Amino acid sequence: MNCRFTDLRHKEVISTCDGARVGFVDDVIVDTKCAKIVSIVIFGRSGFFGLFGKCEDYIIPWEKIELIGEDTVIISCSTPKPTKRCKKPHSNQKF
Repeated sequence: MNCRFTDLRHKEVISTCDGARVGFVDDVIVDTKCAKIVSIVIFGRSGFFGLFGKCEDYIIPWEKIELIGEDTVIISCSTPKPTKRCKKPHSNQKF
């Protein structure tokens, strides 16, 4: 089965270990050197009406994905710990 990013986006992510609903796929991380998807990202929820910042994101490695269904993505790990979102480097920064 082939799947586009637009098809993958907004699918619900469920953990098989504890049956928890983790969230919805919002983004993917791609390794540009080998052109492969490394992980999927679920953005953290915003705080109270967006006034108190955002919760941290969930980053789920591609190897932990067991099944991509029509409406859901099943992962084989327990609910992952949230991680801080990396800020994009400014265009004037040197590497």
